[in-house]
Amino acid sequence: MAAEYAITFFYYDDIAEAAPFYEQVMGFELVLDQGLARIYRIAGRNYFGIVDGNRGHLRHQPRSAVLLTIVDEDVAGWHARMKAAGVAGLSEILRGTYCEHFFFEDPAGYAIEVQRFHHPEVARLFTAT
Repeated sequence: MAAEYAITFFYYDDIAEAAPFYEQVMGFELVLDQGLARIYRIAGRNYFGIVDGNRGHLRHQPRSAVLLTIVDEDVAGWHARMKAAGVAGLSEILRGTYCEHFFFEDPAGYAIEVQRFHHPEVARLFTAT
């Protein structure tokens, strides 16, 4: 069976604190507010959700080992936007063998990365077929 799309969820002690970050700072489109969860469209059929970690399937953890990566060609534009918003843990733009990227944290300390694949062969792996 093939999946149609996926939704990744992060769990928060207080989603009311996280929602403005994803809606205003990140600019994600709110698709559905379920009360205990909010689901956003990142791009196309790529979705991300935030969940009340006191009522959801899982519980909020004080330190996360999860990374949400947003892929976009305008890494510098995203970096400038995050810098202007004063996000925590903002790194400089880094350039590796395959991608250009930077990291920062949301209000609860979840790690987020924005990157673009500058290596053409690798970039092609992620284009629609």
